[in-house]
Amino acid sequence: MIRNWSASAAGAIRGTSAPVTHTLIVLCCLVFLVGPASGLHPAHGAGEELLEAQRACFRRWGVIPADLFEGSPGAVLTPATALFVHGGWVHLLGNMLFLHVFGAMTEARMGRVRFTLCYAGCGYLALLGYAAANADSERSLIGASGAISAVLGAFLFLFPRARVTSLLPFLFFLPVRLPAWVVLPFWAALQWAAAGRAGEGPGVAYLAHLIGFGLGFGCAWVCFGRTTTVKATPAPAPEGENQP
Repeated sequence: MIRNWSASAAGAIRGTSAPVTHTLIVLCCLVFLVGPASGLHPAHGAGEELLEAQRACFRRWGVIPADLFEGSPGAVLTPATALFVHGGWVHLLGNMLFLHVFGAMTEARMGRVRFTLCYAGCGYLALLGYAAANADSERSLIGASGAISAVLGAFLFLFPRARVTSLLPFLFFLPVRLPAWVVLPFWAALQWAAAGRAGEGPGVAYLAHLIGFGLGFGCAWVCFGRTTTVKATPAPAPEGENQP
């Protein structure tokens, strides 16, 4: 049976708590603050010593494709640990902004258990897929982007008409309110275009974004595709607003 969700129902979802989303944000921030990437902990030193500590951290907790496919037992866990490691302040804050904006409503709709499994499972597979496409690479891959991209994909399926505010460069960064079915596919298209030009490197894993986005959309379809259609009227927009 198909149920149509009105704007008031979507508003009720927005008003619910999102403990998993908030916990993930706190964990990522804590890991970053105590790690060498933040540059705040004096034990990691400064200058070249700090840079070496950062490289060592990324090698230990990040995904190194060449190690992953050589059969190293410890390397199998790195697609999970890498989800909590970020390379800098911009990397961390950008990811946490997207998770905050889209995570709460997605979690409330999917439920805590399914949301957690979707986030962790799709994030793991997104990094694994990127590693498989760059199997000879010895550079570390870190960050929660693949998992957060999965949240965006799930959000698109669950709330396609929910409006988000976007800053478009060709409109001089003026804020424009557009439905998710416009903003998020456009974001995915940008990732696709960038993936075709990107070289090897942990900071530009656009392929992981695309894999995560597709897996998240598919996860939401498997969970809700045959039973629920979420429909939001153009009136109220989600409280969080996205900058693609």
